[in-house]
Amino acid sequence: MDVNGTVAEGFEPVREAFAENFARLGERGAAVAVYRDGHRVVNLWAGTRDIDGTAPWEPGTAQIVRSATKGVAAAALLLLHQRGELDLDAPVGAYWPEFKAAGKDQARVWHLLAHRAGVPVLDRPLTPAEAADPDLGAAAVAAQAPVWEPGTEHGYHAQTYSWLTGELLRRVTGRPVGEWVAEEIAGPVGADLWLGLPEAERARAGRVGRAETPETAGGLKTRPKRAVAEAYADPDSLTRRAFAAITPLPDENDPGYRAAALPASNGIATADGLARFYAALIGEVDGGTRLFTPDTMELARTERSAGPDRVLVVGTRFGLGYMLHGTASPLLSPGSFGHPGRGGALAFADPESGIAFGYVTNGFRASVTADPRAQALVRAVRTALA
Repeated sequence: MDVNGTVAEGFEPVREAFAENFARLGERGAAVAVYRDGHRVVNLWAGTRDIDGTAPWEPGTAQIVRSATKGVAAAALLLLHQRGELDLDAPVGAYWPEFKAAGKDQARVWHLLAHRAGVPVLDRPLTPAEAADPDLGAAAVAAQAPVWEPGTEHGYHAQTYSWLTGELLRRVTGRPVGEWVAEEIAGPVGADLWLGLPEAERARAGRVGRAETPETAGGLKTRPKRAVAEAYADPDSLTRRAFAAITPLPDENDPGYRAAALPASNGIATADGLARFYAALIGEVDGGTRLFTPDTMELARTERSAGPDRVLVVGTRFGLGYMLHGTASPLLSPGSFGHPGRGGALAFADPESGIAFGYVTNGFRASVTADPRAQALVRAVRTALA
């Protein structure tokens, strides 16, 4: 497999690991980008743009990144806090009165970001068409009774995070979340990422699908992955119900789905777009834009939830909207914060080393938080820094 792109001196292990993903781990098409101290040091791509096609991956090829989108949505709310427009300790109902229904009047804004709001499921799942309607999604999650008292426990809000964050942003700003992200995050940073793919960019996004899992993909049978798989197999479990809040699961290649703005799951980005976004959370990018102040960055990565996750059933760690380094979601170091996308994508920042990382793929696997292809690349970055 020919690997295209460049690596800075010292980051050759990333190129080697990337090539090995194609040789041993069944990668079909993918890209990885790494920034250090605001400057790009890795920019690699290989394979086909479509999992079921033959056209080559190109420098600007983008892919749907599933839950890696959550890190972008979290940044939007934290930026509103940074600007004095959103109080993280205030009740959600102070901005969104309908959300107080069914015992959620004490739910705080930070509970939404830290997966403590108690509404990871919907008693009546939404169809893909309903889910794409922000008014219907917001009404459904506002009316939903919590599974636990908000703030007392944590569990991954796999799908409902879309309407929790998107509607809160709309109530505060009066603007749709996709528009806000385009104008306040992606545009200023120069990052190729979208929440609601514009028609003009549609041709850049490749087709995604399920990738076969080769026997050589080590780590797929670890205890955390088995536990999640077993919980997901039970149709009555919180795990299954959380992921099935949209039923049936949307066709991720459908242009209508891609045009919707679902901050939990359907962001589309290049690897460079994700890495550049995270680079802007921890410093200036190419000597220019920085999104988070140092105080906001610390807020983002300060642990707010830890231990057994009511939905993912294994131990997870969350800051404000970001997964933190741990067994379930290994990142670069204990200070890293970011978000994986179920089945492949991964993006994060590591302030201590100045590293920002983005990986996208067209082939999704059964992994939820620790895909072996992404982990191989993270280990390679760690080796390059040693």
